Amino acid sequence: MAIITLTTDLGDKDIYQAALKGSILKLLPTVNIVDITNNVQAFNVQQAAFILKNSYYYFPDNTVHLIGIDTVYNNATRYLAVRHKNHYFVGADNGIFSLMFNSQPDEMVEINIMQDLKFLHFPLADIFVKAACHLANGGSLADIGLPVTEVEHKMNLQPVMDGNLIRGAVIYIDSFQNVITNVTKEFFNRVQQGRRFTLYFKRNETITHLSWHYNEVPEGEKLCLFGISDHLEIAINKGNASGLLGLNVGDSVIIDFQR
Repeated sequence: MAIITLTTDLGDKDIYQAALKGSILKLLPTVNIVDITNNVQAFNVQQAAFILKNSYYYFPDNTVHLIGIDTVYNNATRYLAVRHKNHYFVGADNGIFSLMFNSQPDEMVEINIMQDLKFLHFPLADIFVKAACHLANGGSLADIGLPVTEVEHKMNLQPVMDGNLIRGAVIYIDSFQNVITNVTKEFFNRVQQGRRFTLYFKRNETITHLSWHYNEVPEGEKLCLFGISDHLEIAINKGNASGLLGLNVGDSVIIDFQR
């Protein structure tokens, strides 16, 4: 069965999500629509990129991922359809593709499907839906656009190595209020080289042990671990780490490795 996923900032209380899904089902009644999330903060390209980058590969090959972030009609913004690692992505060229992919996609086109003027303010329900349904139905990228080789670039905030330190930052707070940093498992291991460490963050809090799972410490105790995204997380077992530890997106973390 064809699959189209949705990653949008449309929310759950307005008509927009229903209009989007209804438009898809009109064109492809048998498709399986899967919500990754419709609760991205409005226009937050970085948040959407983090969520989709860390979830799309759980889906079967040839899944089409429709990205509804900052898609309002604009003469200066291109709409792209992209094939990357046997998945398809349809979205605005607003920097999200550069944030999601660490390598050049296999194929990209600028979508040239004719805009229906009655959807001018909501291209998600027109251009994006037509492109996504075409791909989900086995169509080719060449049929819906012209090849492109470059995308709009945005830069992720990267951790840096400073002597025996890693200087990182909080990039995401999940719905459990776990605090996710930009320090990946690969980067941590490359710098650590088996050494002990101390993780420093707001309010002079520290953690000196890497846990394997959240229940490794007593309820209410803080911990750090590499979660499903392979990014270093700061959490509290069955607690609100972001609120209780005062950590928010953009806050600094420091990992000091024993010399």
